[in-house]
Amino acid sequence: MKISMKTDYAFRVLFTLVEHYGKEPIPIRELAQRNDVPKRFLEHIMLEMKAKGWVCSEMGKQGGYRLAKSPEQITAGEVIRHFDGVLAPIGCVSVFGYEPCDKEPKCRFRRLFLDVRNHAARLMDRTTLSAIFAEKSVETDEVLSMEFVNGAGI
Repeated sequence: MKISMKTDYAFRVLFTLVEHYGKEPIPIRELAQRNDVPKRFLEHIMLEMKAKGWVCSEMGKQGGYRLAKSPEQITAGEVIRHFDGVLAPIGCVSVFGYEPCDKEPKCRFRRLFLDVRNHAARLMDRTTLSAIFAEKSVETDEVLSMEFVNGAGI
């Protein structure tokens, strides 16, 4: 699974808002600068997140954006599905983006990708922004673990 830049930007901004949860609103210009997101693109993302009820805006000199819901009430799965549509790695195991394949009756690796979809969906749907924010940052050596060296493309 690979997320879009739109989803990446949404997560960046959401985590800035999680960090400031319960505090004053943050102006969109500041959110854009802090997260290296083009302001014009961020405006569209914020409107979508506002429509989903994840963020709210306040007008005026001290205005800006803040979380409209508790970080415990927003899951990674919600955010990814909203901006990218599906979590399934291939179309023939997607519920909402199902793409039939003539090889389905005999396909041996479809089961694996269905299991990957189910595991990813469960993990994303039970993982809240609050839980993600509480985790420590990933170290490069974790990503480049020798356990996965032969897994080209990971």
